[in-house]
Amino acid sequence: MKYVILAIIIIAAIIAGAGLLMASYVLHGKRQTLEEAGGWQADHYDISWYDVIEKKSYILKSFDGYELHVELLLNKKPSDDYVIVTHGFTDNRLGALKYARIYLDLGYNVVIYDLRGHGENEPSICTYTIRERKDLRDLIKDTRRRHPDLRRLGIHGESLGAATSIAVLNYQPDIDFVVSDCAFSDLRNVLKEAVKAMHLPEQLVDLAGFFMKLRYKVSFDDMRPIDSLARNRIPIMFMHGQDDSLISPMNSADMYQVTEGLKELHFFPGAPHAESVLVSPESYADMVKEFLKVVYSGEDRK
Repeated sequence: MKYVILAIIIIAAIIAGAGLLMASYVLHGKRQTLEEAGGWQADHYDISWYDVIEKKSYILKSFDGYELHVELLLNKKPSDDYVIVTHGFTDNRLGALKYARIYLDLGYNVVIYDLRGHGENEPSICTYTIRERKDLRDLIKDTRRRHPDLRRLGIHGESLGAATSIAVLNYQPDIDFVVSDCAFSDLRNVLKEAVKAMHLPEQLVDLAGFFMKLRYKVSFDDMRPIDSLARNRIPIMFMHGQDDSLISPMNSADMYQVTEGLKELHFFPGAPHAESVLVSPESYADMVKEFLKVVYSGEDRK
């Protein structure tokens, strides 16, 4: 009997350890340095323009005193139009450059920044939009304060940055548009699909969620950007690579369905996660351009 009890204890310990390990991995992960991110960008597209563009760096103290490293990329032509671009998990502000070029060509100044726990910021767990949405909310307010003559302001995000750009809508921020590229609608479901693909029991995700609450005081229940869309009236364009195996395109489709008001949904054939703009750069840029025309013309989108 004692061997049975011992076996049960050992199995329980292994299961608990796996759940704790997964919780830690999901919330931490390995971050890229600026040098690593810059190298990846340079290997995949031209970023030579970034070295010569006029830039202003500053630090924003967010809602809880946490310091965010921010960089303003100034358009070569004076402009009162701004867009904030938010990068994805493990990346940093240099990951936003592939989108920044589109907006610079459209006459915008571009604000890029390091998400909490990323880039030059102090180490911190990633809370998958719980704290990140508050940081973005404060950056939106700060951008308007710094530029009182600001005419237009939008936000554009990739992956975690896109989910954050959707989640911030819960605060009904003073912005004109959102472009969401490969966002997750519900992190719990994304992780369950991932563990099933690895032939692991999806209950492992629920166990990780238990340890997240117990140790880190965060919950999967609050990592659901889709819940921020109930009252939204801000125009949104959802973009997603059709071959995205990390975050299923259905995440964008589901959010598109519950969004009222002006909205668009575009899938990119052959594009894996967060690479739609690299696979179809001209089409991607044209879609953003046409979307903004509609946003500012007041026309209805069929």
